[in-house]
Amino acid sequence: MFRLDGKVAAVTGAGSGIGEAIAVLFGRQGAVVQALDLDQAAAGRTADKIRAAAGHVDARRVDVGDAASVTAVFDAIAADHGKIDVLVNNAGIAHVGTVETTTEADFDRVFRVNVKGIYLCAQAGVRQMLRQGGGVILNMASTAAHVGIPDRFAYSMSKGAVHTMTMSIAADYVKKNIRCNCISPARVHTPFVDGYLAKNYPGREKEMFRTLSEAQPIGRMGRPEEVAALALYLCSDEAAFITGQAYPIDGGVLAT
Repeated sequence: MFRLDGKVAAVTGAGSGIGEAIAVLFGRQGAVVQALDLDQAAAGRTADKIRAAAGHVDARRVDVGDAASVTAVFDAIAADHGKIDVLVNNAGIAHVGTVETTTEADFDRVFRVNVKGIYLCAQAGVRQMLRQGGGVILNMASTAAHVGIPDRFAYSMSKGAVHTMTMSIAADYVKKNIRCNCISPARVHTPFVDGYLAKNYPGREKEMFRTLSEAQPIGRMGRPEEVAALALYLCSDEAAFITGQAYPIDGGVLAT
């Protein structure tokens, strides 16, 4: 079960965190992984891990917010492999601020990556999937798409858009053998969290890490590998009857 043998799987933001965990797991499950990231070196490090486990992978640079960059990388994947069976739109950035403190530049930056980036990649992915007769798209949303979170105005806006784009794509292509779902994680321990703590709470990193962890009803942050396991299920043939859904993986956040 949950094998991806021979399937070409493109994962954006594959250079670290959740994207890296998804790419590595997909490679272990037999996919031909396309590790996509703005940071070519980071994508290469993920590719090295996949190759070390005897997996098949290409590392490619892409700026998801730039149409020409997205078109070029998706055309290259199609030229090299003839298809794109799975697209995981994971690339994203965070922002802390209210509607008052969010600058126009901050808003545009978050929108460009988290919303426009998924639009451009989904558009390129759908076009290829229509040519080949189907495929699977998985978008990375957030619990911020479902409940109000203080000081996350622009980020919440972007993840709400991811949620609704997911439902729209699923409805538009359900008859074309293209499934589209999204995952809504709560706080997950990634390098971003460590960087955020080091920047904003120097000398208090351990204390604040504990505080953030205990804010989850389950008492800890999620692990990238746990999100990757859900992503694997939703992109596998075992989930063939699932489309247009948002799957929380949140340690009880939405239940309390």
